[in-house]
Amino acid sequence: MKTKQFLTLISIFFLAIVTSANTKNISTAAVNNDKDKVIIYILKNILTHGHYVEKDLNDEFSEHVYNEFINGLDPSKRYFTQEDLKEFSKYKYQIDNQLNESNIDFYHLVYNRFLEKIKFAKLTYRSLLLEPFNYKKKENIDLDYDKVPFAKNESELIDYWRKQLKLQILSNIEDAELQQIEKKKKDKKAKQKSFKELEVEAREKVLQNMNDLYVRIEELENSDWYSTFLNSVVSAFDPHTTYMSPRIKSRFDQDMSGKLEGIGARLQKDGIYTKIVELISGGPAWKQGDLEEGDIILKVAQGDEEPLDIVGMRLDDAIKFIKGKKGTEVRLTVKKKLDGSIMVIPIIRDVVELEETFVKSSVVVKDGKKYGIINLPKFYIDFDDKNSRTASTDMEQEIERLKNEGVEGLIVDLRGNGGGSLKTAIEIGGLFIDKGPIVQVKYRNEPARVKNDTDPKVQWDGPLVVMVNEMSASASEIFAAAMQDYGRGVIVGGKQTYGKGTVQNVLPLNYYLKKYPDDLGALKMTIQKFYRINGGSTQIEGVYSDIAMPDRYSYMEFGERDLKGALPWDKVPQAKYSRTNSYTNFNEVVYNSKQRINNNPKFLSINEYAKWLKKNQDDNLYSLNYSDYKLQNKQRKEEGQQFKDIFKFESDLTFAAPQYEQPILAQDSSLKDKRTMWHKNLKKDIYVYEALNVLSELKMNTNSLALKQ
Repeated sequence: MKTKQFLTLISIFFLAIVTSANTKNISTAAVNNDKDKVIIYILKNILTHGHYVEKDLNDEFSEHVYNEFINGLDPSKRYFTQEDLKEFSKYKYQIDNQLNESNIDFYHLVYNRFLEKIKFAKLTYRSLLLEPFNYKKKENIDLDYDKVPFAKNESELIDYWRKQLKLQILSNIEDAELQQIEKKKKDKKAKQKSFKELEVEAREKVLQNMNDLYVRIEELENSDWYSTFLNSVVSAFDPHTTYMSPRIKSRFDQDMSGKLEGIGARLQKDGIYTKIVELISGGPAWKQGDLEEGDIILKVAQGDEEPLDIVGMRLDDAIKFIKGKKGTEVRLTVKKKLDGSIMVIPIIRDVVELEETFVKSSVVVKDGKKYGIINLPKFYIDFDDKNSRTASTDMEQEIERLKNEGVEGLIVDLRGNGGGSLKTAIEIGGLFIDKGPIVQVKYRNEPARVKNDTDPKVQWDGPLVVMVNEMSASASEIFAAAMQDYGRGVIVGGKQTYGKGTVQNVLPLNYYLKKYPDDLGALKMTIQKFYRINGGSTQIEGVYSDIAMPDRYSYMEFGERDLKGALPWDKVPQAKYSRTNSYTNFNEVVYNSKQRINNNPKFLSINEYAKWLKKNQDDNLYSLNYSDYKLQNKQRKEEGQQFKDIFKFESDLTFAAPQYEQPILAQDSSLKDKRTMWHKNLKKDIYVYEALNVLSELKMNTNSLALKQ
């Protein structure tokens, strides 16, 4: 079913509902005049008729919206008390009934109380920061707010505030003391401030940060908070279904254009925080190397200037501070996803070229044989421009160029590839097999449909290794699964891929109410599930590597399986296909690689590091006694020191650009610098080194189905 057909189907549903609007408990006046009610009305009908999941708006749904909205407004338990929740709870199992009537009384009750709590919070932190805290008192704070209960009353809520503010002050004092120590090393005569002086400065700094935060919070409008409510509604269907306000939709469209400026990272609001959700390959942050997906940006500084606290800042405003002119420096104070440590990361801003989102390749000689590595950052396509580049046409061309250079084996690197076009995934899969099914796609209440490669041409019939990691998702998993099911390639990387086996369409809400004067935003809605040709879904399970290599994510909660409300794994009938039997020594190669990995001290250390990261991820208890707080941080730092060199690796291999690209690089110094950096990274990449070991051992079966033309 094509997108236009799907839109038409939903339109028919919607028009039927609008036609009978007089029989519903929603008036024409409400549809015409109350934008908030119009949006919820359209969303409810699109979701119930078009989402992949057929879901009843019942008490379970109501409870989900209730919890998600309250937690969305108050993720750190700073505002609401159990007394508030008792009042809110009268709607806990009524929200479904309200939405059926386009009634948003629950939203108004919670939102208006939230505005009152904002005023109370300002009085609270300002009062608490007037005097020093007791830094010798033996007490702790638990930062796992999912487990921490809401305060019983306002008195306990004030104590919650006291602990959170005290932790911020302790962090600032420790930072100042460490800076004094470093300054003293450089200048023996440098003046050392007393604890009392540092405490006063820290308290003043926290006060200023809190004031700045609440200035920005008060700048937010009803529409911003209403978006939080709408997303608590749509997320009841699945975590990838989201409402995009007009501003967010505009940013989404800009991202889809393929040109990003600044540090080369995609950002997302996560409660009161700004989170890194993707690093753009070849961008400044990617090249700098310290920033990672999942990291939280706490502060932003322009070069040597004083850092600005962006916690609680609206995303648009945060982006303005992070962006900047090419060549200028931004310093990000970041909370690392993996171990919760705080790190200042300097990045020189640049223009992120669209070129770096395209396929690129490198050649390397190992043991006298030449091999090719193709990096595919995403499965890109522009449906509006038939003459534009696509991932599949670029892959076909890149393989042909590498064949002309005489490569004897090929690595396709899909690490960090979050997916993209299903069409290109099918076409790229077809480059490595004769012809046949690549993936199965299923709409709601319909049998799965097999999507085939119909071109009998095999663009690459030699040894193939596919590299993946925990961030390889969606279309990446379709391609990797197909290569695994056919036995066409060896899958090497993390234990399993991300596990996103669903596809979303972006539906502008004004499409369903064309004469409405305001922009209503859009709904990104899950409409399909993917299935492997062996019948199993890629949802939740992803693709398990034939050869799993330890990495920092090995024991972390990471992937679709860790998302609340993710659709379950299931299966459909297997498609008709024949394995290629491409290799005569597949099992032997896999065994040899596993033995190398299990006996490699570097991989063993990485595995221990992954365990340590998991332990720290689970440890959310911090002492608020200053001596114990410093000791706790010191111990964590000392523990981390044993792992500081685990990723230091450098092979004896030399990676180079293919011959066709040499004249291009000679004329484009910027692109040349990017390729040089990439080649250096490949040389230091222990995972690529082992993938090349695997590739070099593979022996082709000359009777393989994949070789038939």
